[in-house]
Amino acid sequence: MADKEKWQELIDIMARLRGEGGCPWDRQQDHHSLKRYLLEEAYEVLDAIDAGDDAAFCDELGDVLLQIVFHAQIAAEQGRFTIDDVVAAISAKMIRRHPHIFGEASAENAEQVLTMWEEIKAKEKNSDGKSNRGLMKLNENLPALMLAQKAQEKAARVGFDWDDISGPRTKLAEELAELDAAQTAEERTAELGDVLFSIVNMARFLDIDAEDALRRCVRSFIGRCDYMDKVIAERGQSWLQLDLAELDQIWDEAKERQ
Repeated sequence: MADKEKWQELIDIMARLRGEGGCPWDRQQDHHSLKRYLLEEAYEVLDAIDAGDDAAFCDELGDVLLQIVFHAQIAAEQGRFTIDDVVAAISAKMIRRHPHIFGEASAENAEQVLTMWEEIKAKEKNSDGKSNRGLMKLNENLPALMLAQKAQEKAARVGFDWDDISGPRTKLAEELAELDAAQTAEERTAELGDVLFSIVNMARFLDIDAEDALRRCVRSFIGRCDYMDKVIAERGQSWLQLDLAELDQIWDEAKERQ
């Protein structure tokens, strides 16, 4: 169980920072100005997870928690809701959406749990009047690969899906052919989007997170380019002084070392 005194201490610290005589920077923030920090801190958590650094992981989770308390404090000052309301709401939601644990429903595997979750979520949205959208109620500000995968997962949970990976694999070949045949910039943009969407579909069938897969690939690319930077500098040369064959040779060295 969490230490209630430590939890209350964090809440009191934020209230003091925002109060009379508090920190000028903290006092001038609002929900909109803090948006970038919540996003940045979330990505810092992901970096710590990938690095396998528990100390950094713990620290970054604290930074995310601080952002939540920060937003709740501002809302409390405006008489909208408090941190207690936030905690109570998520607790109630978790109980409500896990009837196989806290109620009479049953679920034998994770897939059934997710289907049940979506059904309950849809009923909640319909009953509270917050949205007139059904299946595809998604946060469209998500990174594009993540958004594509979530949209596909939602469709799959209601049976709108390929039978197996051969479906999206065949579709990818079709979309690549259409990309090759595209004539205008607008057509090429649309067809490339279809190619990417098909690739995400393949990732889903392989049980791979497309966003994470591309991020790892980019990190690998950056690491190899950093190695190339070092080698080229040690030779007293610049990238532009080397032809493609020479660059490929150093690239292969970087790939081997990595």
